[in-house]
Amino acid sequence: MVGHASVLIQVAGLNLLTDPVWSDRASPLSFVGPKRVTAPGIDFDHLPPIDAVLLSHNHYDHLDIATLRRLQAVHRPLMVMPLGTDATVRKSLRDARIATGDWHDRITLSTGVSVSLTPANHWSSRGLGDRRMALWCGFWIDCPRGQIWYAGDTGYGDGAVFRDIRDRYGAPDIALIPIGAYEPRWFMSAQHVAPEDSVRIFKDVGAGRALGYHWGTFQLTDEPREEPKELLQTALAAKGIAPDRFVAFCPGEVSLAKAAGGFYGA
Repeated sequence: MVGHASVLIQVAGLNLLTDPVWSDRASPLSFVGPKRVTAPGIDFDHLPPIDAVLLSHNHYDHLDIATLRRLQAVHRPLMVMPLGTDATVRKSLRDARIATGDWHDRITLSTGVSVSLTPANHWSSRGLGDRRMALWCGFWIDCPRGQIWYAGDTGYGDGAVFRDIRDRYGAPDIALIPIGAYEPRWFMSAQHVAPEDSVRIFKDVGAGRALGYHWGTFQLTDEPREEPKELLQTALAAKGIAPDRFVAFCPGEVSLAKAAGGFYGA
């Protein structure tokens, strides 16, 4: 776990990063905006060679141009993103390797490993005049010995999105599900899940195991920093789910998550 929605996933010889942000602020400006309160769980200079970056949408806490520039200079990864998001990236990284797709499009990363873009209940914007002008998504990672699903940023809605994902792709061995940035609920529920909703997603997709992200790194909303972790434990207990099946992933933590036929490090 790097922090917030940034996770290093190592599968089948590939190193993948989700929504990488190493900057001090989730903001278009370096001196104002939500400030990082935990150091990145991996020092940027200690990253292994990065093969691909998975960008779920263009919000500043998920798409950080300064970090992408650093990754481009050192690793030249393939950057995978939903339609329209590439306009933001191409403007600043003209020589970037970019693959775009619509929901349910499949993009090959290597022999035996592909990602499919999955729907989410969210929105996009980089400024005042481009709301919903680019798509948003999660990513289904298809590996030789298991399936990993990164949900991206999402509200719960009526849950149909997540039940459809299970119908289309099956149950993931490992699910990465957001658990934070949810208060006040009257405003945030359509775009960010609270922990009880995160557990509903976990059940809807039938995940073998889940790791909770999108909490504790940037103070984006009103809930206390540790509350998502605490409420996740409460929600799991209420549903009779063992707490080790869905844990709040903290910066610097490593999870060796067992998938069918072997262990996958996330």
